[in-house]
Amino acid sequence: MSLWEKDLNQNFLPKLEEDREVDTLIIGGGIAGLTTLYFLRNQKKTILVDASLCGNGVTKNTTGKLTYLQNTIYTDLKNNIDEETAIEYLKSQKYAIHLAKKILEKEHISCNLEQVDSYVFTNQEKHQKKLEQEKAFLESQQIDVQVDNLPLPISYKSAICVHDTYVFHPIKYINALKEMLKNSIYEQTKIIKIKRNKKQYICYGENFKIRATNVIVTCHYPFFFLPFCLPLKSHIEKSYILAREVPKNLHYSCITVGNPTLSVRFYEEKKKVYQICLASSTKTSKNQEDVKNFFNVQKQFGIKEEEIVARWSNVDIITDDHLPYIGEVKKNFYVATGFNTWGMTNGILAGEMLSKAVKKEDIPFKDLFTLKRSNFYQIKSFFSNTLNSAVAFIGSKKKEKEWYQKNPCITKINEKSVGIYVDKESKKHTVFTTCPHMGCSLIFNEQEKTWDCPCHSSRFSLDGECLKGPSTKDIRYKE
Repeated sequence: MSLWEKDLNQNFLPKLEEDREVDTLIIGGGIAGLTTLYFLRNQKKTILVDASLCGNGVTKNTTGKLTYLQNTIYTDLKNNIDEETAIEYLKSQKYAIHLAKKILEKEHISCNLEQVDSYVFTNQEKHQKKLEQEKAFLESQQIDVQVDNLPLPISYKSAICVHDTYVFHPIKYINALKEMLKNSIYEQTKIIKIKRNKKQYICYGENFKIRATNVIVTCHYPFFFLPFCLPLKSHIEKSYILAREVPKNLHYSCITVGNPTLSVRFYEEKKKVYQICLASSTKTSKNQEDVKNFFNVQKQFGIKEEEIVARWSNVDIITDDHLPYIGEVKKNFYVATGFNTWGMTNGILAGEMLSKAVKKEDIPFKDLFTLKRSNFYQIKSFFSNTLNSAVAFIGSKKKEKEWYQKNPCITKINEKSVGIYVDKESKKHTVFTTCPHMGCSLIFNEQEKTWDCPCHSSRFSLDGECLKGPSTKDIRYKE
């Protein structure tokens, strides 16, 4: 359970169980989906559906940063695309922070928003030059950048710092929007497939269908392959996060240059202060040793087992050019995905962009995030992504045979692979171990007791319920 999850509004809104016809359907109740609904709240016949509980996906697993200081993204964009793209992305992130503050102030949303200093640092000599280039770029855009001592007791070579960034409690933001917009939200309402007729999209659930003129998909990983082909334009990265109680709020956030990532922020509530530490970010195609990776976070930050108050993981879609995809896939069909590790700024920004697209208004940063873009980054990464997908698929099949000792037990029933896990109460949990999305073999997450897909990050419970897409189907085994 993440540090934020205890505050999740567990009161389920109604489940849609009958056919509907609407102007706009939003699929996914995370930060992007609810913010989109917020900006469309005055539009008639607009609804949002979520397969589970609003905020119960990736949003609850983030570290909750609202910052434009994102590793060395501007140097990377400048060197690999062009300076104009780097400038536009900086503008988009500063605009997103302004937008977030505007919503919070207008709606009187209390979500522990705090202005903090943000640091990017490196403990490797090879990254020092890139950090200097990042500082020079930011200063060329009239941003005050300091070369400061990082207040973190680990070794590092150099660090830069800016002052006008924020942290907040993402689930309190979600809860406030959910309460405000509850008459337009349906939870426990899963969309399985989407078809197009001449004038509308038909979105099918298990026992209902929704006809919509506009469809906006804001779930973390789109559940369709065509026409977008996201697996060929991105890879999945998993991070491991621990929270511990500390005596003092140091009022900063920080992150390293490049991988392996280290990240820290603080959260204060009810006279208690928590330090949130992230490490061991790796491609899921290469590393799924969750117990080992959580231990590595403890080792990196010197955290004792008894100090831990929350332990969780998160997955991010890393796009080829490190820019999100926000916009129109085809006529009146929109997507927001691939936020990399910066979902709080880009999710809120996506909400305004997609709402303006539906209302046929001018869309800020439309060309920057278009799904139809092409650049050097993407060309360079295409074959790498294809290889990563193949490695993940083949690796999952290998691990199916070699990864486990006794529990879970991987076997065959009627020529189909199943996993049998025996819990502490000696109860057996049997599931199919092939992901319904694209056929990868699932890996058992010993730390969090789930079945995870190493290819595209679907996640399933011990008894096979689909907890997170892109899969839209369960893996329940029935005698």
